[in-house]
Amino acid sequence: MSTPVLRLEKVRKSFGKEIVLEDITFTVPEHTATVFIGASGSGKSTLLRCVNLLDQIDDGQILLDGSDISAAEVNPDEVRKKLGMVFQSFNLFPHMTVLENIILAPTKVQGVSKEVAIEEAKDLLAKFGLKDKAQQYPDRLSGGQQQRVAIIRSLARHPRLLLLDEVTSALDPVLVNEVLSTVKDLKEEGMTMVLATHEMGFAKQVADEVCYLQNGRILEWGTPQQILENPQLDDTKEFLRRVHDAGRL
Repeated sequence: MSTPVLRLEKVRKSFGKEIVLEDITFTVPEHTATVFIGASGSGKSTLLRCVNLLDQIDDGQILLDGSDISAAEVNPDEVRKKLGMVFQSFNLFPHMTVLENIILAPTKVQGVSKEVAIEEAKDLLAKFGLKDKAQQYPDRLSGGQQQRVAIIRSLARHPRLLLLDEVTSALDPVLVNEVLSTVKDLKEEGMTMVLATHEMGFAKQVADEVCYLQNGRILEWGTPQQILENPQLDDTKEFLRRVHDAGRL
C-alpha cells in the first residue's frame, strides 16, 4: 500500500487546561478529500492549524508523505512550502492587486521567477473565471471572488496537500456556490484535500471520507453515505438534525 499523503497518530493538543484535540488518528490517501464536520468549537480549525504547523501539538505525530513534520527539529517554513491553506477570512493583502497576491509566495518563498509566476497566475485566474480581475484590488471583488483568489493563491504554490478551513462561512449564501464549485473542480482534478465545513450538502458531494468531530475527539468516520445518511451514534444524529434545521443539509 502506498504511503498516505497525510497521517496523524494519536495527536493531542491543549490550550492551558483545555484539551482541544485528543487521540486524533487518521490517514489521507493521495487524490482524496477528507471532510471534518462538527459544531463550532469541536476542534476542526485547530486540527488544520496543527497540520499546517501554526499550532504546535502536545503529543503524537503528524506525518507528511511519511516524514514526521511535527518533530522539534523540523523547520515549519520548509514544510509549509508543501502545503496550501485557505482560511475563512480570505487573508488577502489589501494593498496588493489580485495578481500580486498570487505571485508573492512563489517568487519570495519558492524562488520562482516573476515571469513564470505571472504566467501561472494568469492561467489559474483564467481557469477559475477571474481572468479580468488580475489588476483589481481585493476590496473591489465580491466575497466569493476574494475566496476564489485565496484558493488560487494557494494553488500557485503547487501544494502537496490543500487545507480548507470553513471557506464558505464568511460568505453571503448567494456566493457560496461559486466557491464550492471551485473546490469540486479541484477534487475532480485529483487534488489531495482536508476540509472543515458546515455545509453538509457540499461534504456529500466532495468527500471521500467524512469525520464527525466532537469535543476534540473523532466520534464517527466513514463514507459520506455512512456518516451523513446513516450515522450510528446518537450524538452524530443529533448534530445532523441541528444542521438540517439550520438549512445546511
